[in-house]
Amino acid sequence: MKRLMIIVPCFNEQEVFENTLQRLSNLLFDLIKRQKIAENSGILFVDDGSTDNTRQLITEAHQKYSHVYGVLLAANVGHQNALVAGLEVAADMCDVTITIDADLQDDIFAIEQMLDKFQGGCDIVYGVRSDRKTDSFLKRTTAELFYKFMNFLGVKTVNNHADFRLLSVRATKQLLKYTERNLFLRGIVTELGYKTDCVYYKRQKRTAGKTKYSPRKMIKFAWEGITSFSIRPMKLIMALGLLIMLCSFLALCYVLASYFFRNAGGGWPSLMISIWFLGGVQLFSIGVVGQYIGKIYLETKGRPRYNIDEVLNHENNE
Repeated sequence: MKRLMIIVPCFNEQEVFENTLQRLSNLLFDLIKRQKIAENSGILFVDDGSTDNTRQLITEAHQKYSHVYGVLLAANVGHQNALVAGLEVAADMCDVTITIDADLQDDIFAIEQMLDKFQGGCDIVYGVRSDRKTDSFLKRTTAELFYKFMNFLGVKTVNNHADFRLLSVRATKQLLKYTERNLFLRGIVTELGYKTDCVYYKRQKRTAGKTKYSPRKMIKFAWEGITSFSIRPMKLIMALGLLIMLCSFLALCYVLASYFFRNAGGGWPSLMISIWFLGGVQLFSIGVVGQYIGKIYLETKGRPRYNIDEVLNHENNE
């Protein structure tokens, strides 16, 4: 039997923490009882610099229960970095990890199916939503557009998969070798190349608390994914530049023809529109290129992605 560690990143999750702890604990004990996993399996909560009582709740749960572990980060570093921090700590503690969000909108009963596929030889098992009926029309539409656009840019992703996934210990350690600061785990995991499979489930509504992904954060996350895995936006800018050059050449032909045949020209308004259009294209293009240069700048600094304040580990206590 393999030792499982369920990794749960938390940021201001005091409203759902007790419910999450109870439900995951019951599932864990049931899997242990039925000899699906080893007896020393556990739950690893990662506090991502919460400003409420989440950190204290994790500490108290660790002191009270032998199956609860914790990673307390010194500051808020974002969901993706918090996941990696948990994976780094868990890599030396277990044989297999499963990451899941603290709100438990992902179906925890799909975990057993993931473990069955792991026992069948899979190193990576994706939790994939069978539908998005619980999402708003806006979120559902933008999500579909996002996955289609990522595939258009050549980024391999699994449609309707977030960060609910199983990783074997060798897949986890291989993932940790990707040291870039601009993390997009959904794209990185698909590049590992190990045997994979999917488990499909229906996503539930959030029972309490508020989502941590505002529209602004979702746009930022999408942009991080695009610019971290593809340079096609810069290729599209080059293609746009060639198209504008062609249009400019055709406009020149039109102006020359108008001059020779004494036809009326476009006048001042058409000239200003052309200037504004070209100015806008140039500024937009410089901005996109600047985003890539900014990423290079951040990567060359080599700063750590997170600082771990404390690891709550029962093995160390012993």
